Amino acid sequence: MPVSQLPSQPTDTNSSAQTDVTPVVALKELVERLRREQNKIQDLLSSLGFALRSFNNLNQFLQLIPLIATRVTDADGSALFLHKPNGQIRLEQLHWQDSRQRKNIRKALETASSQITLLSHTGPLATATGMLDDQIHRYLDPDVQIFGTAILVKHTERGWLYVLSRDPEYSWTDTRQKLVRLVADQTAVAIENEELAVELRKKERLDQELEIGAEIQRRLLPRQCPIIPGATLAARCKPANRVGGDYYDFIPTHQNQGQLNGKTAQETGGWGLVIGDVMGKGVPAGLIMTMMRGMLRGEVFHGHSPCVILQNLNRVMYADLENSHRFVTLFYSEYNPVNRVLSYSNAAHNPPLWWHAATKSITRLDTLGMLIGLDANSQYEDAQAQLEPGDTVIYYTDGLTDAAAASGDRFDEENFVAAFNAACRYCSGAEEIVDYLFDQVLEFIGDERQNTDDMTLVVLKIH
Repeated sequence: MPVSQLPSQPTDTNSSAQTDVTPVVALKELVERLRREQNKIQDLLSSLGFALRSFNNLNQFLQLIPLIATRVTDADGSALFLHKPNGQIRLEQLHWQDSRQRKNIRKALETASSQITLLSHTGPLATATGMLDDQIHRYLDPDVQIFGTAILVKHTERGWLYVLSRDPEYSWTDTRQKLVRLVADQTAVAIENEELAVELRKKERLDQELEIGAEIQRRLLPRQCPIIPGATLAARCKPANRVGGDYYDFIPTHQNQGQLNGKTAQETGGWGLVIGDVMGKGVPAGLIMTMMRGMLRGEVFHGHSPCVILQNLNRVMYADLENSHRFVTLFYSEYNPVNRVLSYSNAAHNPPLWWHAATKSITRLDTLGMLIGLDANSQYEDAQAQLEPGDTVIYYTDGLTDAAAASGDRFDEENFVAAFNAACRYCSGAEEIVDYLFDQVLEFIGDERQNTDDMTLVVLKIH
């Protein structure tokens, strides 16, 4: 047969080629569709990550969660439940594609969560996930499929993320479940970040308040030592925290004398020299110290003897100190520059050390007396010391003698007395004595080591 009589052969060849090409095109289209779907999911998750980094408002971020969870899983909707501090489980956010059904879905989910709130009072929260599943199934239509995962913050359930679908052909593939858990993990990160930010803001406010308290306390302590005829004073307070419980003060006495021979009362009258220590540290101790300062100055104004001043102060402060479960040690003295007599009374404070220049010996200034605030009827005693030229009296708090080195050894009173003895022999003035003693203590504990208690020194040196 001639070739011209065979027209069917090319037609059969084209048909075979078309049959071979169709599956390839379909496969390419499938791959392209999967790629677009994957890109869409990546874009959604990237948007969620950007929102997590950018939003300062947790509520704004939480509004995105059900929307993102719905879209990455191709579901009909998603619901976010959070466990509140009062024990309630509340529907926080809901996204539902069909606006006509949204109201009914919300009502069903809110009813389900309210039932969990009631049931959670009768059992541990650990069973809340299963209970919430049961209640959602109970109040939603039977044709709604659900998948939920817990939102864990530091291994604690803080909420639950659910994805919902009405499609009977819809299936919870491993990929969809992983995507839901990924969104839930991002939600947990956002909640934890918000809580950390709240704690940071609280800390910043507290730091600011502590700094204000420390500034007030610094202003209440003497800015400089008074000028006393025939004597020099030096003082230093090193609190362990920004606000401390140590206290010292210089209070002019006999202010009613007016002027004597052209000199003011502060130049000719006596001076109250006081040191104290509130048990404890930080803001509570600082507040008590501030209160005590005002009350003590009021008592000194009346011109009573040291023991009467301590008795009156103890009665006035007893109720407040008893309620706070804190006590105060206090040593109050008055120095008369005319006759160099130091009158004093002690309320269980570390007895000041008196260095006698004539004999190069040290004695303690002490009287019997209870802590301020321990007993409303405590009695105190008066005593006097006749100071001589060259004598030195040092007032101190136990933060110096209790200062501990890294080994655990304490500076203790024996070392402190020895250092004071050396300072009185070789230092030329009150300020130099203060410097020497602080240097000795800090060298003992190590310059890099933080002192654990307030340290206060006051030195009175007779010319």
